[in-house]
Amino acid sequence: MQETFEIAKLRVNFEAKGELLYTRTRPYLTEKTETPDLTLTLEEEVVRQKHERFPQLTIDECRYMWMGEAFYRQLLFHDGILMHASCVERDGKAYLFSAKSGTGKSTHTGIWMRHFGDCRMINDDKPAVRRMNGTFYACGTPFSGKDDASENIQVPIRAIVFLERAKENSIEKISAQSAIPLFLSQTLRPPQKEIMQKMLDILGALLETVPVFLLKCNMENEAAEVSYQGIENYYKQIEKARDTK
Repeated sequence: MQETFEIAKLRVNFEAKGELLYTRTRPYLTEKTETPDLTLTLEEEVVRQKHERFPQLTIDECRYMWMGEAFYRQLLFHDGILMHASCVERDGKAYLFSAKSGTGKSTHTGIWMRHFGDCRMINDDKPAVRRMNGTFYACGTPFSGKDDASENIQVPIRAIVFLERAKENSIEKISAQSAIPLFLSQTLRPPQKEIMQKMLDILGALLETVPVFLLKCNMENEAAEVSYQGIENYYKQIEKARDTK
């Protein structure tokens, strides 16, 4: 039976079949509607084929993962993209940390939450990045990786940070040109040319409004302080330059 969920401020209809998908969608459940923004379907034959291709995953995990993929593919038509990142909120602002698997993005956001004490997790694996009324928001979704660390909230994005492991901590703002290949390695890339162009258009708008940084870091508490202060210093410089005009 299809239900209605509110995800990234969109009303989404689909059948939450299987324990994993059912359990993780409960915080997003809303009043049933026959006129949703999105309707998702996932054939059981597709789930079976995915399980055969990835036998290390259970049927339940396959159903959960590919329903998430179905959501993110349709999100493109509502000014949104998937970002493979760990995303936290502090002072009403969202900070997204992205990297190749195994680099330590979840470890880094864990340091933020312990070090600052006033952060909360938005989504630890696949936040939705969506433009609403001209502002880009990081949105919690039910599709949040193995640990289900996510909240059904939408927070304006302060910064996006790509991580590299290093002995010493340092952060620098990078250009849109440098950021594009990093983004493309951490999102869904549709095979259809016209849909790919839609994704690139959204990405272009994102890069025009949200600063992107490269953080070289270890996994000590100082890394959180360096990343936060580096981002805030960038904004202070912008404000200072504006005031002197």
